[in-house]
Amino acid sequence: MRDKTTLRATARAARTAFVATAHPPIRVDARFVALLTPGMIVASYIPIGGEADPTPLEQAALAAGCKLALPHVIDRATPLSFVRWMPGSTLQNGPFGLRQPANDSVPVAPDLVLTPLVGFDRALNRLGQGAGHYDRAFSAFPQALRIGVAWSVQLIEGLTADPWDVPLHAVATEMEWITA
Repeated sequence: MRDKTTLRATARAARTAFVATAHPPIRVDARFVALLTPGMIVASYIPIGGEADPTPLEQAALAAGCKLALPHVIDRATPLSFVRWMPGSTLQNGPFGLRQPANDSVPVAPDLVLTPLVGFDRALNRLGQGAGHYDRAFSAFPQALRIGVAWSVQLIEGLTADPWDVPLHAVATEMEWITA
């Protein structure tokens, strides 16, 4: 196994090169749609730094009668929370270049979390940014389905999970829906 710093650099470079070219949107698989129920809270994110855009999945969730939420980050040490959001609603600048709802937004408990990532493998291990925000959120909301959203070029064979890493239930890419 390569160290995670090296893996992150390699995966970010692949992601940057990929988004510099024309590419299709994230694929909405029927198996994703089958997970959605009216009233479900689907946490999403606003992509930064070449992250895969979850908009097609958000649109499918809204069409199924779900409610959307976004992460709200205070700083590296504070666990992220999820707050209600609708596309087009006002966002503010947050730490790490994030766009997020206002500080006074009311937190919600997500039923499904669309998760950005730096890299992933077919065993559904996720390589994140390194701050542990999503792993802590997954532990705080263990009932929530965890769906990674990534470009296919972010696939890294044989990631080794650390004890605190929480695996995903599936990964959606522009090419496929991956489950264990």
